Amino acid sequence: SLVRGLNRNEPYWLRVIEYAVDGCLQAVLDEYAHVLRDSLGVTKLDFVEAADKISSEVCSAVGLRSSQVGVDEIRVEGRARRLSIKPRHMRARFAARFGQGQAEQSGEVTRDDHVRTAFNSPFWPFVLASTSVGQEGLDFHHYCHAIVHWNLPSNPVDLEQREGRIHRYKGHAVRKNVALKYGNEPTAPFVDRWETAFGRAEANRNCETSELVPFWVFPHEGGAAIERYVPTIPLSRDVDRLANLRGALALYRMVFGQPRQDELVKYLLAKLPQNAVDQIVHELRVDLEPLNCD
Repeated sequence: SLVRGLNRNEPYWLRVIEYAVDGCLQAVLDEYAHVLRDSLGVTKLDFVEAADKISSEVCSAVGLRSSQVGVDEIRVEGRARRLSIKPRHMRARFAARFGQGQAEQSGEVTRDDHVRTAFNSPFWPFVLASTSVGQEGLDFHHYCHAIVHWNLPSNPVDLEQREGRIHRYKGHAVRKNVALKYGNEPTAPFVDRWETAFGRAEANRNCETSELVPFWVFPHEGGAAIERYVPTIPLSRDVDRLANLRGALALYRMVFGQPRQDELVKYLLAKLPQNAVDQIVHELRVDLEPLNCD
């Protein structure tokens, strides 16, 4: 309906093409194909076989059907002193629950891996709601660099696991920063522009930095970064919990690799004053980055 209303004097098919051109759909698909080539592990396959696997993944992502979200409309009948509950259903396209759900039209079950494939694409859903099931062993970084903690975990290990889902190889924030710095440089025609951009970023890497740059980390002034959102209520217990969790997370990263990390973190938090945590972490930090080019 939005596309039809852009210019009602033109036929619909022409408005669709113009909308795709204005939205740089070709560039979106080029980036998506580059991401899938790495994630599917088809870099060493011949072009025909690699294209077949990539196109199948794209079709699977765009084939996700809208799901049903059930809500209860609750009304209070004052005079009768009773509640009336009326179930209602809504379509959910832009947000999805990570898990099995029922499609809105066909009623077929949507599996969690299908939802993950669609979320890891430039198409909908754009918001993924998950419990602690999705905090470990799953990747959601292809087109996401922001995470909202609906509730706070009880320890820094779980917090690190949650945010590690969107901080991965060639993540969304990394690609945005690489494109911001090298995206406008000219390249040869019919060449993977993303491969060229990452190649230049790697070639221009400072020898003082590690090999994590530019594929895992690529900070850029004014660019993107991993975003953490915690919707805490003012004066609630979560405000203090979040502050304590951040301090524990800093200590956890310091003692990473030590046996019984939880016990060591609890001991350090009990012995160190809060205002000295940052200084102690800086002084005792163990750098585990790979060796640089020196």
